[in-house]
Amino acid sequence: MKKTNNKNNKRTQKPQGGRSNARVSGARMNAPKNRTQNAKASAKPANKPAKPKKKPSNASSSEHTQVIQWYPGHMTKTKRRIEKDLKLVDAVAEIIDARIPISSRNPDIANLTSGKPRIILLNKCDMADPRATDRWVSALSRENVRAIPVDCKSGRGVDKFVPVLTDLLSDRIESYKAKGMVNPTMRVMIVGIPNVGKSTFINRIAKKTKATAADRPGVTRGNQWFTVSKGFEMLDTPGVLWPKFDDQTVGEHLAFTGAIKSEVMDTELLAVRLIDLLKELKTPAFIERYKLTDEDLELQSYEILEKIAKNRGMLIAGGEADAERAAYTLLDEFRAAKLGRITLELP
Repeated sequence: MKKTNNKNNKRTQKPQGGRSNARVSGARMNAPKNRTQNAKASAKPANKPAKPKKKPSNASSSEHTQVIQWYPGHMTKTKRRIEKDLKLVDAVAEIIDARIPISSRNPDIANLTSGKPRIILLNKCDMADPRATDRWVSALSRENVRAIPVDCKSGRGVDKFVPVLTDLLSDRIESYKAKGMVNPTMRVMIVGIPNVGKSTFINRIAKKTKATAADRPGVTRGNQWFTVSKGFEMLDTPGVLWPKFDDQTVGEHLAFTGAIKSEVMDTELLAVRLIDLLKELKTPAFIERYKLTDEDLELQSYEILEKIAKNRGMLIAGGEADAERAAYTLLDEFRAAKLGRITLELP
């Protein structure tokens, strides 16, 4: 499988601050000293005007690629717990983000659970390009797994889960019954990366608010059992990332969708990288929402970010564009699908 929408490696200008090499291990973030002011700026609320930054001349974003790593210490414990609890379940359901089906699949999870029957739920399908989602369902089915597009918030597609799970485990259910077990309980483990919608899925399918859900990574911390319906139970697990992103595009895509905490990143640079993709796609909702012209789309991406700030009236002293505030807005509106139904990766 290959990643798409990153055809043009042409880069753009970036505000002062240079290369960001921020890495997170456990709860510590190690960043160069000259990133201190930017880190503080990232923690500011979006509605606070920031001091304008001068972008360097003739700079390409390839020289300012952000190295994104976020692996809190509890994830190592979670990985061990998943491995231990696999013997308690009959199947595994992995929830991924339909907008980034490659980047939101933890390769460690695939390796750990390879011996179990598997279902993959393409969550947030209402935010993804429906044609791309259909292609992903077909591609994943060739991996000998069942794939279901769902939107856990609205409930779309969630009702298909139990029938598909029943069919997937039909041989096992019949085997239990042949041994004299009446109405055997099947158990399925729910796995996935942070902030992909595991708790929301459980609350939706169990029809009760039982699992803690929030629109930020790292909320669920312990394994929990839930009754789905007669004969089925689910084990919820905390989201787990892998220790190192070999391809930094994976880290960027996870950051775009909110699967990595924003405080570990340079928000303006992240927004610039998102604009690199959006101007390639020329998504009508993106162009119309920010009142961009064809000429604007020919600008370098940081200049487009400044244009977005000016078009939205995000100005600071002297009438200069508040690029930081525009960056927060762009990322928030992308994550809320206000820029259109966009899939960043294709099979």
